[in-house]
Amino acid sequence: MKDSGFTLLEVMIAMAILGIALTSLFGSQSASVALATETRFNIQAPLLAKMQLATIRSGEEVFDGSGDFGEDFPGFQWELTVEDAFFPESEILVDLDEKLQHLTLIITWGEELFSYQVDSYQRSKE
Repeated sequence: MKDSGFTLLEVMIAMAILGIALTSLFGSQSASVALATETRFNIQAPLLAKMQLATIRSGEEVFDGSGDFGEDFPGFQWELTVEDAFFPESEILVDLDEKLQHLTLIITWGEELFSYQVDSYQRSKE
């Protein structure tokens, strides 16, 4: 009479191997999703920043403000800070007839999980 089937030890070893394999598979899948999310932000944030700066600069005056990008880019927010720019250490820039403004635009996504900042200068429109 021949015994057929698996022993309890063989089944337990097979389950342990399967558990280790699935754990590493799910871990790599999770890392892949995180990298894809970060890549999406790193591609879209600079483009949205350029678009928002162009929109801001096309207006009459530039003010501090914040907002979002609507339904086209859900979760993306922007915040603009405007201040007068001073360069006391530069002889050339100190003698400018026109004032310069320092614009700081911050793009955030995912409840500020990701952040991208652009610093820009422009002539004051006063």
